[in-house]
Amino acid sequence: EVKLVESGGGLVQPGGSLRLSCAASGFTFSSYDMSWVRQAPGKGLEWVSTISCNIAGTKYVDSLQGRFTISRDNAKNTLYLQMNSLKPEDTAVYYCHADVGLVATIPYWGQGTQVTVSS
Repeated sequence: EVKLVESGGGLVQPGGSLRLSCAASGFTFSSYDMSWVRQAPGKGLEWVSTISCNIAGTKYVDSLQGRFTISRDNAKNTLYLQMNSLKPEDTAVYYCHADVGLVATIPYWGQGTQVTVSS
């Protein structure tokens, strides 16, 4: 059974930092690209960042302007998102995501972790 479990969210003041983690199990983590996606209150899902399975490539939504860093530890089956210089508009539920499968892929999501940026 594929499982993605996020942690690390919370309440932080503007300008602060948080590090999100996503513990993966039930599939060969090192074989799949992993992503973070967020959903702000009252809005749709927004892709945030993706990291390739071999850690060679990372992509980010342009609006982040270099404030977030995605990383992974394939030995620990864990995905991370380091978030710095947080802004109120970063308030959202953050989900980790993977499309898993050999011939046909199935999208998997974690339960999400709430990040609230407020003074």
